[in-house]
Amino acid sequence: MLFWIVALVVVLAGAAVAYVRLAPSDAARWNQPVSATEDKDFGNGAVRVMPATDGLLARLDAAMRALPRTAVLAGSVAEGRITYVTRTPTVGFPDYTTIEQVDGQVRILARSRFGSSDMGVNAKRLKGLLATVQG
Repeated sequence: MLFWIVALVVVLAGAAVAYVRLAPSDAARWNQPVSATEDKDFGNGAVRVMPATDGLLARLDAAMRALPRTAVLAGSVAEGRITYVTRTPTVGFPDYTTIEQVDGQVRILARSRFGSSDMGVNAKRLKGLLATVQG
């Protein structure tokens, strides 16, 4: 009996990991305008807002593309909004980062897809991203 319980737990855990890793990312859902107008940290993400300067959006795009396990989901510098998917190294949990230039500001929203807490990972990613492009 114990064998079957353990086997069931292993199968369910494998299915959960497979779902997290293989669930499709809907570009229309995640590549939305960033409505925040000031910096904020919240349970599963963070927002950073700064004045737009010449080339800032392109530098942020290059820095995001250089991050490990990160790919463009939708958008482009020319469109003024880009959304990226960054996955955790082991399980592959997806985090979405949207960078948008609008109304003289660059707004960055980083959030996790699953769970109510990202344990500060998105805020830390944004801190490193900004240090890269401003340093």
